[in-house]
Amino acid sequence: MTRALHGECEVEIGGAIWRLLPERAVYWGERRWLIVADAHFGKAATFRALGVPVPHGTTAENLARLSGLINRLQPSAIVFLGDLFHARQAHAPHTLAALDAWRERYASIDLVLVEGNHDRHAGATPASLRIRTESDPWRVKDFAFCHYPRFIDAAFAFAGHLHPAVRLSGRADDSVRLPCFWLRDGLMVLPAFGSFTGGAYIEREQGDRVLAVAEDRVLELPARHHDSSAARACGQNT
Repeated sequence: MTRALHGECEVEIGGAIWRLLPERAVYWGERRWLIVADAHFGKAATFRALGVPVPHGTTAENLARLSGLINRLQPSAIVFLGDLFHARQAHAPHTLAALDAWRERYASIDLVLVEGNHDRHAGATPASLRIRTESDPWRVKDFAFCHYPRFIDAAFAFAGHLHPAVRLSGRADDSVRLPCFWLRDGLMVLPAFGSFTGGAYIEREQGDRVLAVAEDRVLELPARHHDSSAARACGQNT
């Protein structure tokens, strides 16, 4: 069952309700956990360190989105599904200063990182952030929190890594790429939370559910339809 909720979608998985948020995150109300994949903090700083001119402000944007979710949902914990930092160069002083200030503001929230491939390249997470690191997969009750998408025996898996996206075509010769939540029996792949991450088009199979993030709404795309007229808000009939 899926229904509309202020631009969000609710899905029932394993007897629990999970809210798919237009901010590209998932909320588990039973535990008050906010689930985020692929924040890639410091990616822009990494590019600049390598001599590639890219805009400033992505860390501030990502933290502002996280703060907005915290203020609205009051989570007890945030679970990062890997790739919290992009690379060693992401530990730039201004990036860490912004993260430290944000962490002090929300000192009471537990932070958990399920280690991803970029986290290993980036090195140890700064102790000042007080983030607990768990190995992939991290199993909690009947659920598994992962970085790499895969099926886990006797558990429903939540994962990141792929940065899933879908292309929607309009009535003219135009199209737009949107990040999406990709659901398969036993697995949900979250869109990348980071604002400077890009996305990879999914290969949808029969039985998959795809819910695209379009600005401030999550829209479910019916099977075999990738045009904008087929997208529907959660709870609406097709």
